[in-house]
Amino acid sequence: MELSRRGFIAAGAVAAAGIAPVITNAAEVAEAAKPKAGELNDELLGTLLQAMGLKPEKVEQRYDFIFRSIHDREEWDLSMTAVMSADTSSIWVMAWLDELPKSAADVPRTALLRLLAANDRLGKGKFFAYVASNRRFVLQRVVPNQNISTRQFADVLKDLGSSVVESYPQWSTAGWSSSSPASGSVADQSTQSLQGAGKTPTRTAAESGETRRQ
Repeated sequence: MELSRRGFIAAGAVAAAGIAPVITNAAEVAEAAKPKAGELNDELLGTLLQAMGLKPEKVEQRYDFIFRSIHDREEWDLSMTAVMSADTSSIWVMAWLDELPKSAADVPRTALLRLLAANDRLGKGKFFAYVASNRRFVLQRVVPNQNISTRQFADVLKDLGSSVVESYPQWSTAGWSSSSPASGSVADQSTQSLQGAGKTPTRTAAESGETRRQ
């Protein structure tokens, strides 16, 4: 039986009404996925780093780059990483520090306790952490993904870099010793090493996850 012209139009209207909510919902999802003003997504994060004169290398969902920090007229090339959180509400920025000694005997408990104690003094969302996959310490900061600009993000990197240099006595494993007493002798030894190193590189920044002082 042939469908009348009026019936065909009516049937089409019913079908269109059924799919209209789907189209509307898809548009809402697409609109919600767009970053708001001052917010970044993965692609915009990389563009921002490039606009700052950095050379980010994208590895999976993160960006690795070298950031130069100047402290007391001494230059440090810091190996850093920036990555969006899973829900894109924040950006995690981390500076890679020393690798943990392979022998547990070379990891004094007092040194780790000093790192934990330093977390309470850092402020601005910064804290020391340990990445088990490559046995490295990191100093990282969590930044809300709001009102992000090149100037604001540069300030974040400078602040993180300053904290890395200032906390050198706490995270540098060069002065660690299993026989170190519970006093501040390890920090004192590390400070002397920092002051006497001059322009001698203590570690190379050519590989990901390492920091070099010049």
